[in-house]
Amino acid sequence: MSLLAAEGLDKSFGGVVAARNVTFAVEAGKLLAIIGPNGAGKSTIFNMVGGQLRPDAGRVMLAGHDITGLAPRRIWRLGVGRTFQVAQTFVSMTVAENVQMALISRHGRTRAWWPDASGLYREEAIALLDRVGMSANAERPSSELAYGDVKRVELAVALAGAPKLLLMDEPTAGMAPKERAQLMELVHGIARERGLGVLFTEHDMDAVFAHADDIIVLVRGEIIAAGRPDEVRANARVREVYLGGSGGADGGPARTSATAG
Repeated sequence: MSLLAAEGLDKSFGGVVAARNVTFAVEAGKLLAIIGPNGAGKSTIFNMVGGQLRPDAGRVMLAGHDITGLAPRRIWRLGVGRTFQVAQTFVSMTVAENVQMALISRHGRTRAWWPDASGLYREEAIALLDRVGMSANAERPSSELAYGDVKRVELAVALAGAPKLLLMDEPTAGMAPKERAQLMELVHGIARERGLGVLFTEHDMDAVFAHADDIIVLVRGEIIAAGRPDEVRANARVREVYLGGSGGADGGPARTSATAG
């Protein structure tokens, strides 16, 4: 049984079809990338999985349980975490406090007064920050962080919810090439060690083809190709409509400016 199974998802906005019979699965410990040109329907798929949109048809299954149309907070409680294209933290708090807040929410302690709450789950927060390479910055105000470090803190915050599945919308957006590779290597390692399924969209094709276990390609709401990275890279239709003809100079995929539309 797959960790996540999307089955025949349809979604239209007026006369515009954003998703048509979209079916895919995410396995535990694996990374599945959704790629496609602007307006392909990637954000719509994410939002149907995360509960922000209810599909017109089809269903979303998490570990065998139907979560179709549930509210985002209920889906989060069931084990679906999310990071966003534009990472944000509570800038008035320290790095550790940001992660502690997520842990406090997960444990239902949100009524705790902050002077008392400041010590709650601190060791767990530091351990999460250590895993993403940010424990040395635990006491720094989040407002002082470079953007790449904010992305790492956002990942620690997402992990604080103990997710089974992580949705990552453009995880390397706004980062330098070296930072992109390091972040995706980090996510790949965490997915393996925790048995965490990862569904992500990404504009950087180097990151996609280097780190995704499987890829699906959307065009105008429909899947035109799916499979292992080498299979998708070799697909003639994908090369024609998205990757740019013959691909990059090294025979790999051309870099694109596609977003999670």
